[in-house]
Amino acid sequence: MTEASRASRPTSPSWIDHCLWWQVYPLGATGAPIRPEPGQPLTDSGAPRLDRLEPWLDYAVELGANGLALGPIFASSTHGYDTIDHFAIDPRLGDDAAFDRLAAACRDRGLALMLDGVLNHVGTEHPLFRAAHGGGPERAYFRFSDSFTGSFTDSDGDGRGPGYATFEGHESLAALNHDSDEVVDLAIRVLTHWLDRGATAWRLDAAYAVPPAFWARVLPAVRERHPAAWFLGEVIHGDYPAFVKDSTVDSVTQYELWKATWSSLADVNFYELDWCLTRHNEMLDSFTPATFVGNHDVTRIASRVGGAKAALAVVLLMTVGGVPTVYYGDEQAFRGVKAETIGGDDEVRPALPLAPAGLSPMGGWMMRLHQDLIGLRRRHPWLVRARTEVVSLDNPHLAYDAVGVEGQRLHVSLSLDPVPRAEVHAPGEAPLIVEPPQ
Repeated sequence: MTEASRASRPTSPSWIDHCLWWQVYPLGATGAPIRPEPGQPLTDSGAPRLDRLEPWLDYAVELGANGLALGPIFASSTHGYDTIDHFAIDPRLGDDAAFDRLAAACRDRGLALMLDGVLNHVGTEHPLFRAAHGGGPERAYFRFSDSFTGSFTDSDGDGRGPGYATFEGHESLAALNHDSDEVVDLAIRVLTHWLDRGATAWRLDAAYAVPPAFWARVLPAVRERHPAAWFLGEVIHGDYPAFVKDSTVDSVTQYELWKATWSSLADVNFYELDWCLTRHNEMLDSFTPATFVGNHDVTRIASRVGGAKAALAVVLLMTVGGVPTVYYGDEQAFRGVKAETIGGDDEVRPALPLAPAGLSPMGGWMMRLHQDLIGLRRRHPWLVRARTEVVSLDNPHLAYDAVGVEGQRLHVSLSLDPVPRAEVHAPGEAPLIVEPPQ
């Protein structure tokens, strides 16, 4: 990577310091068929499914969010991450006009709009991949072995694989060749096209599987046209600060903190969280991590640790540095377990009622807790870059101060013994006492 490309990463746009995302998986939330049967209609007789999200935008605002983070919405074969056309809305969701309506509705409510960009791989039904096996110029988009015969399954039946690079062994997902100029150009065109149409940010799916130098070629070119765009890389393990620096993304997903949060609560052992918060502080020296306690790829926090302990996870999320995301349904204490099988994500990607009025009242207490904590964060916007100073620690108890870069401070205590409980003390405010139902 050249010094010129490294220097091209600007300071992240200022609006992100005040952003809190509500993340939705559109195919699931709107009840679209995830694995359509041959001949099954992709649309229904009503309005495009993407329109079904509009009644939920006011709900997101009532929650306290000011950003809508959408899962994949582009044409794909099944779950959205097997893209077959980056420039078309999935017909199960609608069309360009439906997207334009949603983008306009977000703007009307002051909601930033983040899209999910799958640029590590495509589905094997993608026209570029279908054309590539013929030996034409489309081969430059992919990585084939010398033995590739043109089959889209195991190329010679000997179990050695399909003859083309895949994403993590999934033969239905063909990895793109990120060394090629053609793929660089494709990525620039995709990202720019939807920013032109009204998006304000991108989640870069499986960014960890892509050489950072690829992003360092792509993102500066996109920022030339959209300097206020924000780019979030999905990174699970590894050196987060180095990835941010080398790739020029603005942030990465803070999976370390996610894991430490739920496992500390489940195991009644805050020492793991203490260690992770030290690492989190170090990350804040170079970028602002994207924080979360749930997303479309993991078991729901309420299923992992129970609703009462999940409440403490939300306290943590809203009182440490970072750009927080709330995954749809977590604010209602939804349950759902991810299984490592075909369709194993379906339970954590459920359909929403047609309108918020259709939600069960059983989750109301968790919604109110989210609103209270998001309100606290809004009153103390310095929390976005706050460091965490642990004050006291043992297995079932953790107390810490959130400290702003200008010395602002609030105090948080978490307790699992005898029952989950938390307190947040901010100067000049009544204590926020969290005593979730058992």
